[in-house]
Amino acid sequence: MPSTTTVRIGADDVPAVIAVPESGSGPAVIVIQEWWGLVPHIHEVVGRLAGEGFVAMAVDHYRGVATTEPDEAQKLMLGLNIDQVAADLDAAAADLLSRPEVTSDSVSVIGFCMGGGLALLAPTVSENVRCATAFYPAMPWPQYAPDWSRYAGKSAIVHKAESDEPGNGPVIAEYAAAIEAAGGTVELFEYAGSVHAFFNDDRPEVFQADHAALAWQRTLDFLRRCAG
Repeated sequence: MPSTTTVRIGADDVPAVIAVPESGSGPAVIVIQEWWGLVPHIHEVVGRLAGEGFVAMAVDHYRGVATTEPDEAQKLMLGLNIDQVAADLDAAAADLLSRPEVTSDSVSVIGFCMGGGLALLAPTVSENVRCATAFYPAMPWPQYAPDWSRYAGKSAIVHKAESDEPGNGPVIAEYAAAIEAAGGTVELFEYAGSVHAFFNDDRPEVFQADHAALAWQRTLDFLRRCAG
């Protein structure tokens, strides 16, 4: 699996990590962190995507801060400046498309939990982002409403955990309805018996290998369609 390299992107010199396929080129994908920060699991996802032929990048939205404590993670997440995150994502997309290794003319994004919500946001804040993959997305920033109208002609897939249904399930359905109403396309995948964060194999207490493998294959199929 290709390893990640640290880079700086955009006018603000934002820290990020990138991995390139062994072939030397491929379509562009942005990976967006969970509320923990740019932890080893996110580095691994970037490397896994490069192993599947993508040029993958993850921006450090917390600017060097990471945690394993849920209380601190929640504070970091709720303290995010979403306008700054939007600028980070737009800068990452522009940086990727400027690289000679990138073969696509647009960028896809993939994110998890908080990052899943930000993945759904990305096509609304960057014209260069055309496709979004969201794992059990959350957008806990009531003061910020995405401009869903910018999804016209764009696509998303959402992986929903069954354990999220009583709380976040209706909200996820609202996201999907808003994307479709704007002229975008969205496909919602539900995983019976799944728990929140089932994809994170660094957390054995929640990792569910069968669900993770199926969601990963569906994600790769979607990303490849987007790149085509």
